[in-house]
Amino acid sequence: MSDYFDTEAITKGYDAGIARRILSYLKPYRALALVALLALALSTAGELLSPALIRAAIDEALVRQWYGIDPSVAAGLSLKAGEQPEVRGRLYVRASALAGLSQAERTEMIGSGQLDRDPSYLVDLEGARPEKIKLLQSIDGSIMEARWGVVSLVAVQQLASDDAALLREGDAKLLIRYALLLLGVLVLVLASTFLMTWFTNLIGTRIMRDMRMQLYDHILRQSLAFMSRQPVGRLVTRITSDIETISQFFTDVLSAFIKDASIMAGSLLVLFGLNVRLALIVSATLPITLGASAVARKKARDAFRNQRHWTSRVNAYLAEHISGIEVVKLFGQESRVASEFAVSNGNLLKANIAEMYVYATFRPFVDFMASAASALAIAGGAMLYLNMEISLGTLIAFINLISMFYSPIKDLSEKYILLQSAMAGGERVFGLLDSDERIPDRPVMPVLPVVRGHIEFRHVWFAYKGEEWVLRDVSFEVHPGEKVAIVGYTGAGKSTIANLLARFWDIQKGEILIDGIPLQHIPIHDLRRHIQPVPQDVFLFQGTVRENIALGLDLSQEAMERAARAVHAHEFIMALPQGYDTPLAEGGANLSQGQRQLLSFARVLAHNPSVIILDEATSAIDTETEKLLQQGIEGLLEGHTSIVIAHRLSTIRDADRILVLAQGRLVESGTHDELIARKGLYWNLYRLQNREMQSVQSGARAGIP
Repeated sequence: MSDYFDTEAITKGYDAGIARRILSYLKPYRALALVALLALALSTAGELLSPALIRAAIDEALVRQWYGIDPSVAAGLSLKAGEQPEVRGRLYVRASALAGLSQAERTEMIGSGQLDRDPSYLVDLEGARPEKIKLLQSIDGSIMEARWGVVSLVAVQQLASDDAALLREGDAKLLIRYALLLLGVLVLVLASTFLMTWFTNLIGTRIMRDMRMQLYDHILRQSLAFMSRQPVGRLVTRITSDIETISQFFTDVLSAFIKDASIMAGSLLVLFGLNVRLALIVSATLPITLGASAVARKKARDAFRNQRHWTSRVNAYLAEHISGIEVVKLFGQESRVASEFAVSNGNLLKANIAEMYVYATFRPFVDFMASAASALAIAGGAMLYLNMEISLGTLIAFINLISMFYSPIKDLSEKYILLQSAMAGGERVFGLLDSDERIPDRPVMPVLPVVRGHIEFRHVWFAYKGEEWVLRDVSFEVHPGEKVAIVGYTGAGKSTIANLLARFWDIQKGEILIDGIPLQHIPIHDLRRHIQPVPQDVFLFQGTVRENIALGLDLSQEAMERAARAVHAHEFIMALPQGYDTPLAEGGANLSQGQRQLLSFARVLAHNPSVIILDEATSAIDTETEKLLQQGIEGLLEGHTSIVIAHRLSTIRDADRILVLAQGRLVESGTHDELIARKGLYWNLYRLQNREMQSVQSGARAGIP
């Protein structure tokens, strides 16, 4: 039986059509989306800029190596004229400017005297000039000209800390500037990430609200035929968890995919921009990683499908058997039910373990590949650095960028599962939105200010399914202010007449008129304001007695009490702990069945409809309560059209007319005395019911329980 509730569609991967429909809900929030996208771009740019700043700080402030070159080779190194310091006829360039030279080219330039063999340190003599000149004069091999001084790097490394600090005063200031710049970039990343997270979550939350309201409104407008085929749990799931998964598409999937793709693409571009050879060495791990990601994605999809399937089965089984726990206990089925649940719960455990296995395998593998790529970068980069083909800052930037590139891949399987869940949730939600079985509401009449209550059925045929007719060629008329009762065996179609009058269903043949107007020509909301049935199964909402009687209507205390007194509900209401303000439990569980029925009567009477349909309402009330109710109903229904549907014929003896249904047809019509005199179906029903009552009374007198 639980399979009835287990009707989820198989979870699918990315679906462009569903994605487009989900993204269409972004239109009202395009401005917010633009701000979120801008914040995402700033965050991504800041993260990619950070390794470049660290590289520059290392190369320009920490590891400051200069080489003297002949001015004739400056053009070949793509150096801009006038930007390089010149001391005694040689231009001095940073080591990073020579990184593009091969070892052979470097050897040739050193042999021809166009490039210094050993690195030097370039000192800016501005600021503390006398002290710096004095210090340089004390170092063998140092040279000075105008603003600049040149000294061997080895000599600088051998200086005392105070002397080294004096010469490297400019490096310290430059390092502070880079640190402040890096701090500013990190603050920008923090602020932009906050804005991106805030606005994406705000968009997702508002879209979730919009979709939930749209879906709830759509469900409310569907026909009872549609609602009867939908388990309540399934509809609640659509409105709550399925829409939440769609919200995650915006908060956790879409923005993350855009940022991750930008970070990965940007990292690769920067890697190749820094050094093509080293980037190619590092890229050797990419095919393996991407192949593993494809396998992990498929495994994660299968594991997720299996996990969702068994979660659904377990939830369905629990919902069914906890609701029916009384029957389980009554027939002593606790052990069997526990065993069946253990099987489904065990399968769910296996599905959860299989899903965890995917994560437990994939994430460490990506960590391993990231470490392998870093190892390749260190090994290859060290060789290039020793050959002076790259700078130390470039090597460190490579390692940082590799970590940035592999970090999004670690979360790929989780993001893909969220994407699957969003696609599946979207498919189910849109499937429900696309199913439209509303009762057509195309009125040709304006809102009716007053309804006299003249009802007419003209050759009405109705079936809930196909041609399994519940009503067959039924015709009758109810005049304004008349009290008409409808009786018949179970399944004769009595309750169906109440549903048709309120247009919960539409007839297949014939016509139903109210005050000479076909029901289809009257606005449904207006129709149900004037015609109100009291359903067989009373439903009370959580809230106070007052709220359940008013049900959204602005009622004064006097009007509420008048309605409650009319149905003799005022006495038991005042006996409650807080009177009309007493909170009711779910379904009115803290009231007796008879009290709930009386409260539903008061609710209908408080809304003052023109036509009242009592659909087997008195069948759930004891004899004493029924007598009180009849006294109130008689006075209240004076001058109103009323239709009473009841099994106990004693409650309708005073009806102006009684209609008798059998197998969907109207077989008899008349007053109680007229129908008894005919000795037809009504007489037979009345005789059988009296016989049952006499048997009960005889048993009571004889002491038989």
